[in-house]
Amino acid sequence: MNEELESDVDPYGYFPDQEGHTGDPRQDGAFERQSSGGGMAYIVPDVIKDFVQYFQRTVHELMELKAFQITSNGGPNDSIEQKRFDIQNIYENNWNKLTERFFRNSTWPESDVIAPYVQNDPVFLILYKELYYRHIYAKVQGGPTLEQRFESYYNYCNLFNYILNAEGPVPLELPNQWLWDIIDEFIYQFQSFSQYRCKMAKKSEEEIEFLRTNPKIWNVHSVLNVLHSLVDKSNINRQLEVYTSGGDPESVAGDYGRHSLYKMLGYFSLVGLLRLHSLLGDYYQAIKVLENIELNKKSMYSRVPECQITTYYYVGFAYLMMRRYQDAIRIFANILLYIQRTKGLFQRSSYKYEMVNKQNEQVFNLLAITLSLYPMRIDESIHTQLREKLGDKMLRMQKGEQQLFEELFSFACPKFLSPVVPNYDLVTGTYHKEPYMQQLKVFMDEVQQQSMISNMRSYLKLYTTMPVQKLAGFLDMSEEAFRIQLLVFKHKMKNLVWTSGISALEGEFQSSSEVDFYIDQDMIHIADTKVARRYGDFFIRQIHKFEELKKGLKKLGTEKPARV
Repeated sequence: MNEELESDVDPYGYFPDQEGHTGDPRQDGAFERQSSGGGMAYIVPDVIKDFVQYFQRTVHELMELKAFQITSNGGPNDSIEQKRFDIQNIYENNWNKLTERFFRNSTWPESDVIAPYVQNDPVFLILYKELYYRHIYAKVQGGPTLEQRFESYYNYCNLFNYILNAEGPVPLELPNQWLWDIIDEFIYQFQSFSQYRCKMAKKSEEEIEFLRTNPKIWNVHSVLNVLHSLVDKSNINRQLEVYTSGGDPESVAGDYGRHSLYKMLGYFSLVGLLRLHSLLGDYYQAIKVLENIELNKKSMYSRVPECQITTYYYVGFAYLMMRRYQDAIRIFANILLYIQRTKGLFQRSSYKYEMVNKQNEQVFNLLAITLSLYPMRIDESIHTQLREKLGDKMLRMQKGEQQLFEELFSFACPKFLSPVVPNYDLVTGTYHKEPYMQQLKVFMDEVQQQSMISNMRSYLKLYTTMPVQKLAGFLDMSEEAFRIQLLVFKHKMKNLVWTSGISALEGEFQSSSEVDFYIDQDMIHIADTKVARRYGDFFIRQIHKFEELKKGLKKLGTEKPARV
């Protein structure tokens, strides 16, 4: 492990555009380091010094303004809004530009190196380290070392202790995007560590002993405790309850919940709990935590695109595993439309753009699986894209190719994890795959149970009445086995479907099968339940869209061009 923690290359002072560099960090080592009392000291470039000082000063000034607002019970403040905008610009633009320029494949300077330039500001250094470790996880080749995983955990402990254990609301103010990224990264690093500790190949005895003696680091209970504490402290569930009923959430927010930091961390923690319970395979509890969030309506709380995408992905997946196919299809189609509209908001060079692209493909795969099990009509544009991407595979799945179900599920499912610390003496080489294998078995058992439904549906569509024995013969089945499959058809095609209400767990039993049947003695009577497509409604909707487009073009034509 010590060899991994040590490096004979200094990545911090490496500037590809600076004169005197060869482009090889090892050859440029003398240029990037300077001797200091027999040791070595980093040369931090002036642009990085100026950046972190400006960053710290902006955070500090906003905290001072916010502290005054809290103590004086003041209302909105233009200076606070300006500082919020400045921090958002630093976080979303300046940090990424400097990362791309100087630290594309290496780490930012460690906090100890930065500390003297920011007056050892403890709050800012916690925030800086959050960004520092996140960058290592996302961009640095080889990923974090074991020590870096531990240090990142301790830093999150310091951050959440500062927010949760203060005597009153802390004056910290951060952009919603950053708050979401904190919760999202916190769960991701827990997930990464849970999988890392179960992979015993290439681990030294020292690493294994280190893990064995530190079982509480990245423990599932500590992660759950943080998320639930943020939910409770913000009183977000009560706020959402009042908000969805048309009331003012501020009236029930409490001292903490009326501050943006706590309110948004509470909301994002609910989504974090949805994700965490899904990773643990508890799908009912995953959706249960969102019982006060109305998923089918736009909300003031859902202004971060990645949060929306994550919410719908995990809710849709939970519906799929709970055999609520109609709801899963609706959720997947909605989020695919949302991704189409918001894709332009992500910088193409950022890892978030890559993440959204991958999640988009995962959702298409999950939609293909669900529609193969439960055919129903979806949005035309989504259906067209689905046919282009996975049309052939869907046909093969409908014909019963179970290997294809497994292939698509493997690509599209979350990376499941075990909540318990492994017994390092008994862990085998495939131990880290066991949570996935358990969830795959549950899913494939369901696919196996439905393997005959597609063939039965195709035969039932052809007839209105037929002897049971004759139809069983078409399928090469005994009459008894065929009757069992007819019961399976009835059972599997009837789902709990959300119709109204806030809770995503609510619903009514419905069937969207295009054929229905009943058995009278030895005859099966079949009825086509498919509703004819209402072309009139379709054309009316398109006419309205063109009218809106026409009005928009006219408005653009009448506006005066801006001066250059």
